[in-house]
Amino acid sequence: MTAKTIRKIIQIDTEKCNGCGACIDSCAEGALALVNGKAKLVKDQYCDGLAACLKECPQNALHIIEREAAEFDEEAVKSYLGQKVKAQPETPCACPGSVVKEFSAKSTKAPVPVSSRAESELTHWPVQLTLVPAGARFLNGADVLLIAHCVPFVYPNLHQDFIKAHAVLTACPKLDDAEAHLAKLTEVIKKSNLKSLSVLRMEVPCCSGLTYIARKALNGSGVDLPLKEIVIDTDGQVK
Repeated sequence: MTAKTIRKIIQIDTEKCNGCGACIDSCAEGALALVNGKAKLVKDQYCDGLAACLKECPQNALHIIEREAAEFDEEAVKSYLGQKVKAQPETPCACPGSVVKEFSAKSTKAPVPVSSRAESELTHWPVQLTLVPAGARFLNGADVLLIAHCVPFVYPNLHQDFIKAHAVLTACPKLDDAEAHLAKLTEVIKKSNLKSLSVLRMEVPCCSGLTYIARKALNGSGVDLPLKEIVIDTDGQVK
């Protein structure tokens, strides 16, 4: 039987947890996993109690408490992580959005003639949040649409349904520098007299970080601005 002791260990408030997966990515020991859309402690012995995951949680759902628990077991962690790698060769991280999928073709119709194809509704360049100057003229007084990088690949009518009449910014909350995005978006909001801000993101948990960045940027800017969130699932449907 594994020895138990009173020690520091993670506790998860499931009411606050929104399943974004940020804490899972930050736990080097693999002590956390998503179960039914919520973060869960896999085993007490995998948690070192050092709280590296706390600062990553946008919902403040994680806390360190003291309770009776199995002692942290570094060898058990190494074995567990090794098993995870073997069991999930096509899953690069714990986020469900990284699970490999295949889709069948949705249509076998002939290609649409070039003359009848929809035209671009984009009115400016650049669009990458990192590259857009905070005081760019096209942002002044605009309805801004912050789009997650994966959305254009799954939503075919993006330009007509969403980009039209919007200034566009694009970013990825998982693979980009989230802190840099937060700083830039805060500066954009302060300088550009925006009319509104909308976030168009994927349904996968890690993509909720884009909405978190937008909310935090609004709070940090001190500007009272409407924020709308639009979520697209991996089948290309608006949720």
